[in-house]
Amino acid sequence: MRMLLVALLLFLQLSNAAKIIGEELVGQCDSKPTLDPRPHSVSILEFGAVGDGKTLNTIAFQNAIFYLKSFADKGGAQLYVPPGKWLTGSINLTSHLTLFLEKGAVILGSQDPSHWELVNPLPSYGRGIEVPGKRYRSLINGYNLQDVVITGDDGVIDGQGLVWWNWFSSHSLNYSRPHLVEFEDSQYVVVSNLTFLNTPAYNIHPVYCSNVYVYNISVSAPSESPYTVGIVPDSSDHVCIEGCNIATGYDAIALKSGWDQYGIAYGRPSKNIHIRRVHLQSSSGSSIAFGSEMSGGISNVLVEHVQLNNSFIGIQIRTTKGRGGYIKGIVVSDVEMENISTAFSASGHFGSHPDDEYDPNALPIVQDITLQNVRGTNIKIAGNFSGIQESPFTSIYLSNITFSINSSSSTSWICSDVSGFSESVIPPPCSDLSTPYSISSSAASPLVNSTGKTAVL
Repeated sequence: MRMLLVALLLFLQLSNAAKIIGEELVGQCDSKPTLDPRPHSVSILEFGAVGDGKTLNTIAFQNAIFYLKSFADKGGAQLYVPPGKWLTGSINLTSHLTLFLEKGAVILGSQDPSHWELVNPLPSYGRGIEVPGKRYRSLINGYNLQDVVITGDDGVIDGQGLVWWNWFSSHSLNYSRPHLVEFEDSQYVVVSNLTFLNTPAYNIHPVYCSNVYVYNISVSAPSESPYTVGIVPDSSDHVCIEGCNIATGYDAIALKSGWDQYGIAYGRPSKNIHIRRVHLQSSSGSSIAFGSEMSGGISNVLVEHVQLNNSFIGIQIRTTKGRGGYIKGIVVSDVEMENISTAFSASGHFGSHPDDEYDPNALPIVQDITLQNVRGTNIKIAGNFSGIQESPFTSIYLSNITFSINSSSSTSWICSDVSGFSESVIPPPCSDLSTPYSISSSAASPLVNSTGKTAVL
């Protein structure tokens, strides 16, 4: 009878936690902005653009955006891209702008690196991610903007990334690769109803942003494309990612917040992020990754109702000594997995350092991670949790998890320097995580405080 009571209390607590967190975070996706028509609209054709896939249209895009900037205080404006193949280098958007790609419209990223501007590294990284020094500006950019929308009727943004992948693989890059879309220090950003193909590196990268909505998009890059990533919320807050289909060479969705001493100094976390109803595939990385660049902290993240298929790792937490920061207050719920090598992974020994100036005593904190209501078939390893001896991963909560393990697997769970609790987990987790929930342990859960409200994390 007591075990039944404990189970009931656990169920109510986890359900209440997800609901309460949902009321705070889920509202991010439940209250997506209405994309009302802009009062002014022009076509890229009016600025001399040619949609033959060969003519470079960078100047046409720049002139059109400069013209539409004058409507910012008049309700904003729309730049319409009709069917055709519109080749361009890097372009910069403006506030109160909608970039609309009609069905059949394809924006092509130039394969000539001279058509991509060079910019300084992000301050929370201190250098280019791949090559020290500067980086290539992304194809479509926004800096310090408000109220910007990139949308359409299933138009396409194609980065033509093959040349970039070859340069990366052959170590021929002089600067770090560009992304397809990057917003920096911007607010109220929407990306929706588009297809993204063949990015040189990341597809969508909001960094130092607030109120970002990414929904109903498709992202695709070949499985062999090196370190191509889908959506990367980076030192950003109040982010919604919903209804997306993503298949990439590396991570499908990765949450980040700066690199070692640079991220610690910049001090801007990624928080209040909601991911739901997404279908993700990651060839060599993770379907959903936290880190490894997480020195500004990552917290208050709700992931729910997701499908993960044909991926190397399902859900992964990455960090290492020298990162500092924290990953905490994470709830992952209602997940279907199929054909995953490792379902859950948490590593305290992952990633490199930007230079030799990092502090090896800057130990990251990983705690208050809830994984619940998960089903997986053809899983090789259920979980591989490897914390840091000087800073173990704590308060890992596993509940209602069932994996069908591949018959070739010799072990289901691997654990070190980690502790937590579990209930109704098949196959049973390692001893570090197999402590049953109890009234005392569930009452100590960080998800809800004594008033029944979500704890501030």
